[in-house]
Amino acid sequence: MDGVLIIDKPPGLTSHDVVDRVRHILHIRRVGHTGTLDPFATGVLIALVGRATRLAQFLSGLEKEYMAIIRLGYSTDTGDVTGKRIPDTLDGAKSAGPWSREEIEAALESLRGDIDQVPPMYSAKKQGGRKLYELARQGEEVERQPVRVCIHTFEAIKPTGELLKDNLDGTFDFEVRVACSAGTYVRTLAEDFGKRLHVGAHLAELRRTRVGDFPIQQAKTLEEVKVSFAEEALGTILHKPDAALSRLPFVDLSADEVTRVRRGLNIRVEGAAWADGERVRLRDQHSQLVAVAEFSAADGSLHPSVVIAVEPT
Repeated sequence: MDGVLIIDKPPGLTSHDVVDRVRHILHIRRVGHTGTLDPFATGVLIALVGRATRLAQFLSGLEKEYMAIIRLGYSTDTGDVTGKRIPDTLDGAKSAGPWSREEIEAALESLRGDIDQVPPMYSAKKQGGRKLYELARQGEEVERQPVRVCIHTFEAIKPTGELLKDNLDGTFDFEVRVACSAGTYVRTLAEDFGKRLHVGAHLAELRRTRVGDFPIQQAKTLEEVKVSFAEEALGTILHKPDAALSRLPFVDLSADEVTRVRRGLNIRVEGAAWADGERVRLRDQHSQLVAVAEFSAADGSLHPSVVIAVEPT
């Protein structure tokens, strides 16, 4: 039972809660995930099962894609709908709306590409050995260093239709699609978008629709995982470890090379044009992942850094 489950996380659960439920459903302890998703958010959460948990280091840096609703009108202490409303502290703040299409597009454009983000206080990022949200819950706020992230896509979902939904309570909802690098806080992006329009803002909804090459269409609910396991059909939804690393180049090994790699020994490759230190999948004769190796340009060898396949007994 080694592989990758693409879970459609429901609202209200932490990523750790989801891992615990998968452990309970599959009756296996070795389950992990590749990146947290806020409790109020839904969507793609990659769960690694069995020996595939060793692949987490190769998957945590994948880009993400989201559908989100930014609520313009006021900010919250958490940056999302679960937080408490906070007084407007923006210079030149104005009542919500109306904004022209040109103003909205200018605000979106200013937040595309490489930008610096200050991590929110309500986040799992550690500072001084403590998670920021632990400090925030105690009423503490500490200075955080900005982090460089890349916003590949930040656009309105309805670019030609009604951009803003008037909630008739002084707030407007703006639906967006975001594709971004790992480590991006969409909550912070929403707040910064509001600042460009001189109004408080927070996330009303957030749904992760893709992680790397795994789209939401492949995701299964926890109930669907439970049913598949009960019907002994888990193999129909459990992705093989090799599929999780499809972006890496690969080498198909001979039987003798598979034995060497399982023992952690290097193998030589002829005429390889990979960069020094580049990661390469090593597969057996059945295209099953045996290990992930690092290429040494100095001697043209592949050194297994993470071995997935076990030595036959």
